[in-house]
Amino acid sequence: MENLTAFIANAQGEPSAWPLLELVPHDKPMSLLDEVVRVAPGELLAQVTLHRDSVFAEAEGVPAVIGIEYMAQAVAACAGHAALSVGGKVQLGFLVGTRRYRSNCAFFPLNETLWVHVKELVQGDNGLSVFECRIRSERVDISANLNVFQPEDPAQFLAQADA
Repeated sequence: MENLTAFIANAQGEPSAWPLLELVPHDKPMSLLDEVVRVAPGELLAQVTLHRDSVFAEAEGVPAVIGIEYMAQAVAACAGHAALSVGGKVQLGFLVGTRRYRSNCAFFPLNETLWVHVKELVQGDNGLSVFECRIRSERVDISANLNVFQPEDPAQFLAQADA
């Protein structure tokens, strides 16, 4: 397993000009990440420290499958930062699928900081993108590719879905 210090150091970018809650279309308690550490075009490093009162916490910790949501919210923060950087606004996006999910644990330990790194691999002109994602801590190593969709007009897209 790659050294955690090297994993963090290898993430590209600068601190975000905006706080996390301005980058994602979620409010507490469902905004699960604590902070954006660094962001660059198509790449973001975030962190979350898990506690007994964390959303989804159980006696053994937080189920590792929740890591997919941590990854998705990091992707959303990356997209939100990209939009705000060009004077746009944060838009709703959708997790379409997860591929190549690999985990070395069933639960994330409590009182441990998780580092969530996402990097865009492919961006289509139709709103579809693929992100390579990884969650690390001293004891955790989880990776997956997330397929996401960000429609040009989320309200219209949702209205069409309801029709």
